[in-house]
Amino acid sequence: MNLDESKIALSLRGKNGIGFLLSGLIIWIIITVIFLLSIGNYEKSVFMLFSTGLMFPLSVVLSTVIKADWKSKDIPLGSLGFYLNIAQMIYFPILFWAIGKSPADTVMFFAIITGAHFFPYGWLYHAKPFYFMAPFISVFITALGWYLDGESLWLIPMSMVFLLLVLIIWLYFDYKNKRK
Repeated sequence: MNLDESKIALSLRGKNGIGFLLSGLIIWIIITVIFLLSIGNYEKSVFMLFSTGLMFPLSVVLSTVIKADWKSKDIPLGSLGFYLNIAQMIYFPILFWAIGKSPADTVMFFAIITGAHFFPYGWLYHAKPFYFMAPFISVFITALGWYLDGESLWLIPMSMVFLLLVLIIWLYFDYKNKRK
């Protein structure tokens, strides 16, 4: 199996990582609710960070429901997706800094990190939607963050919900085309 065949096999078996993206969608819905609460930005940021603890268990459940194999140990690149996801955690010190120094900006930093970390999945799954949406999410959220005040921060996680939904739908069509 050559490299492109391996990536396409991984894409088909894992359904372009849609199980993990659905989990992320649910978490960003939770984060939107958190940012609609009448509590301080520090508390919102801490609750946001805690909500990410749901990511992996929810991803496993949703991948099972949609019958996506996220392990794929018999495909040479099968474990790379896991490492790419773990790599996102390397950026968490930025979030810790923001929680302590600029709690109002934490959600923006987290959304930018989340969007940007999708880029290598374009290569892994041989899926162009990741290549387009990763920089789009990062730039869009940055621009949105420049214009928001502390009372409108909920627009950032709500935008992530919408953008993730677009990515999931696009990736679903990409998956369907690969199945043909």
